[in-house]
Formats: sequence, structure tokens, C-alpha cells
Amino acid sequence: MRLTGALLYLNNVSVIFDGFKALNGLSLVIEPGEMRAIIGPNGAGKTTMMDVVTGKTRPDTGEVLFDGAIDLTREDEASIAQLGIGRKFQKPTVFENHTVADNLLLALAGRRRAMATLFAPEDRAEEERLEAILDTIRLGALRDVPAASLSHGQKQWLEIGMLLAQDPKLLLVDEPAAGMTDAETAATASLLKEINKTRSVVVVEHDMTFVRDLGVKVTVLHEGSVLAEGSLDQVSANERVVEVYLGR
Repeated sequence: MRLTGALLYLNNVSVIFDGFKALNGLSLVIEPGEMRAIIGPNGAGKTTMMDVVTGKTRPDTGEVLFDGAIDLTREDEASIAQLGIGRKFQKPTVFENHTVADNLLLALAGRRRAMATLFAPEDRAEEERLEAILDTIRLGALRDVPAASLSHGQKQWLEIGMLLAQDPKLLLVDEPAAGMTDAETAATASLLKEINKTRSVVVVEHDMTFVRDLGVKVTVLHEGSVLAEGSLDQVSANERVVEVYLGR
């Protein structure tokens, strides 16, 4: 095993499903403190890449290292989450009958017994952490509101907050702008940039306006491997990227 200064290091990773190469020699490096946008057509391997990083799918070949030297291919999903990798899926999954604050309390790192958490008195440190997360996700004024009454965008923010409560080093966020209003989309870009001040973020997204708002390095996947990398302007000027993705 090699040692690497990268937070996330994928080297020549391949995943084959029934003869189909979902990932085909994928190599990707995410540095500590970096935010990266991952784009590409459907079937490019974006979801499979996240499945590999989070332990849902085992690669057939290649290296997947986290935080310098932890071999993620030897870890299961639960242990990978405890190592500090949080994943937000496209469709928000929150406890709709609980308040915004209780959703965050249930997610706080180290809190294992859900019902005990809801009825236990909060200590000052926990309350301060809760307030900080509420402030970050712009839901402080709605802390006592049931999650069911939130807008789609607000539910997305709450789920991001639930991930933050687990104190991850790396967030994998899948299409956070999907189904949002223009105002929510802009606010989400701002929210992720704020989160990126203290942790690394990988964003898979189709909305190019949102990607431009993020203003970060972009990786384009195609047929399971990296087609291009650079700023959005750079990859948008790549003729192959236009041909297989942006021109559609």
C-alpha cells in the first residue's frame, strides 16, 4: 500500500457488472480541504464511484485510499461512515414527523440510541453545536418546525445538516440542486462553499449554472473514466466533452 497526502485517492479503479464496465480504470485525487464537482452523462460512472468510496460496491481492481493510507476496499459501509465519509443521496431522507432540531439531534455524532436522544437533556456543548449547524444550513428560524412542512430545498439543507452533525471529513453530495428553485439553488451553492471552509466536498451535479456558482475544479466522467478536468470554462471548451455531454 502506498502513502498519499490526498484525502481521497482512487487509482485505476474498475467495477464490472455482468460484463459492463461501470468504472473503467478510474483515477481521481481529492485533496484535503478541496471541493470538486463531478459531471458527466448518465451511465458515466458517477454513482458507482460514490458507491465504491462509501463501501456499497467493491471494486474489481484498483486502489481506494482515504486520509492518507486507509484502504476503503477493506472496510464496510458503517465503518467508512465512522471514518468520516458522509453521503447525501439525491432524494432527501429526513424524519418528517420530527422537528428540524430533533432531526439534527438524532444525527449528532456519538448519539446511538435515537429515542434516548430525543428525551435526554442537551448539554451546552451540544446545544452550541446544534445552533451552529442550524445557522450553517439556514434553518435556525425553523428549528421547531416539523420536517414535513419544509420545502424540497429546505429538506435538502436539513439532510446536509444531518451529515454535518456526524462531523465528516469528506461529504459526497449527489445532485443537491435537483428540483430546487433558482433562489434555493444559489443558496445551496453558498451553503456548500461555507461547509468547504472546514471539510472536503465532492458534488455530483447536472446543473451547469450551479456548478459555475461553486467555482471549483470540475472532473468530467465518461464511460467509467475521467474524460477531462479543469475549470468549468476549460472542460466546456473541450470538444470531446461537448460531443459526449454538453452538446446534448
